Amino acid sequence: VMLAMNATNARPHVAVAAQQRQALRGSAVKGINVKPNAVVRMNTVTRAHVVKLPEGVTTEKLGRDVFNTTYYPKGEDVDMSRKPWVVVDAAGLRLGRLSTYVATYLRGGNSPSYSPSFNMGCNVIVINAADVVVTGKKFEDKLYYNQGVRGKPGSMKVETYRSLHGRMPERVVERAIRGMLPKNRMGRETFTHLKVYAGSEHPHAAQSPQDVTADCMRATHKANQCDLESCAPQ
Repeated sequence: VMLAMNATNARPHVAVAAQQRQALRGSAVKGINVKPNAVVRMNTVTRAHVVKLPEGVTTEKLGRDVFNTTYYPKGEDVDMSRKPWVVVDAAGLRLGRLSTYVATYLRGGNSPSYSPSFNMGCNVIVINAADVVVTGKKFEDKLYYNQGVRGKPGSMKVETYRSLHGRMPERVVERAIRGMLPKNRMGRETFTHLKVYAGSEHPHAAQSPQDVTADCMRATHKANQCDLESCAPQ
């Protein structure tokens, strides 16, 4: 395949002016009179080199764009009706590490065809959210802020982890996962694919979700980081 490259300047009037100035400087030395507005023709230099295609590859097979092999998802790759369903049992798992794992599945980061500009993740079901655990003093010191009504000072409400976990345990997991998703329209759409339930029952048995709890524990709860029995809720 011969790729011809035209070396003609994209702004010919600039090249003409430069050559005129060079000709004027040469005329001052040689004593030749050159008109300032004289037209100087530019020589067009054409360069070419040969690019070898891989063995067995021809331009007729791959079309016009031979060398662009970068994969980019298409509309059918993000079809909502084809998204798989997975379920994670949150009993005894730490809140932060569980949230990072679930957020990765929601965005599709575990897929080899992942693209950050597309929603290519799964529908994730989290059960036993009431049995999720936190380390350190987060059970007493962690605070949740509700901004309240805009324009009304003093309407912001503050709630501790103990209070929110006792009132709505699934809301604790939802807020942790939502904070790890993009803060844009795609992030809001991705969040709708998360289903969190405080108990062990969920109404999505018809979707035949795959249990990935063991993978979550291996990926996030390593033996040298925390003992699951010691972190279990009392």
